[in-house]
Amino acid sequence: MSKHDEARRAFLIGTAVGAGAVAGAGWLPSALAQDDAAKGGAAVPAHPHSAGPGHGAFFNDEDAATIAAFTERLMPGAPGKPGALDAGVLDYIDLALSGAYAELQEFYRRGLASLDVHCRKTYGAPFRRLDAARQDEVITALEQGKATEFSWPIARAFFDTVRTHTMEGMFADPIYGGNKDFAGWRLVGFPGAQPAFSPEDLQSREAFAGDVVLGLRIQAKSRTGR
Repeated sequence: MSKHDEARRAFLIGTAVGAGAVAGAGWLPSALAQDDAAKGGAAVPAHPHSAGPGHGAFFNDEDAATIAAFTERLMPGAPGKPGALDAGVLDYIDLALSGAYAELQEFYRRGLASLDVHCRKTYGAPFRRLDAARQDEVITALEQGKATEFSWPIARAFFDTVRTHTMEGMFADPIYGGNKDFAGWRLVGFPGAQPAFSPEDLQSREAFAGDVVLGLRIQAKSRTGR
């Protein structure tokens, strides 16, 4: 993994932890929390599509490949270090856009269309077909607001939104479609809702290294016995 990739991973992990993204096993993105509250404030349910296979709730194959590549460059994986692909970030965003984030569907459609035009004019190929170095150049141009062909959303707004959703897909409870196999929680040493901690665990200043990680789906099953 290059120093650039390491720095990008460290930034996203630090931002997520600093923002309290893994402050509790029940943490969820604000829009999803509001969606649940609107349903009566009941216990957080599984996403209606969370058991479904891969993308397809909103993205077509080409857009899915673009988002998969984009989020992996934001949170690149490495041996022993899960990235966006490992954590199922694409599935998280795809499911969210078919549900709680449905109001952002046109934002993503137009943003992805502008990204495609920019990449084809600049490099002669869509984002998903560029090598990692050129993908990073495109992402940097978006972040700095220098990418051409964007009107609404503007380039920086598109970058910020995808980065935010990448962080959510990495660190939100797996019940929402991302954080596959608790990859994000394990990455930062967040234990989930443990039934019990040993005295040694409570006194340790190190990240929790136990094997048992519980999320909302497992807690729900334990309460209902199903």
